[in-house]
Amino acid sequence: MPLVIVAIGVILLLLLMIRFKMNGFIALVLVALAVGLMQGMPLDKVIGSIKAGVGGTLGSLALIMGFGAMLGKMLADCGGAQRIATTPDREIW
Repeated sequence: MPLVIVAIGVILLLLLMIRFKMNGFIALVLVALAVGLMQGMPLDKVIGSIKAGVGGTLGSLALIMGFGAMLGKMLADCGGAQRIATTPDREIW
């Protein structure tokens, strides 16, 4: 039965994102809430589980994304991004 509920969650996620054009993050949170409740978890445990999962993921990615944004800004300011974008075109053709 738990696999059926997870399959329903995946279908619901795809439906929300493709058919209703919902933002992926919002759709994922709503589906996580629905799957947790369908599994029989109490609402406070479901919300705590979602917070822990999202917080752990964002906490580990924040540093990587921050450094990536800084590197991208430096490349854009010095013209490196333009060079990276145009060089493969010239070299291949």
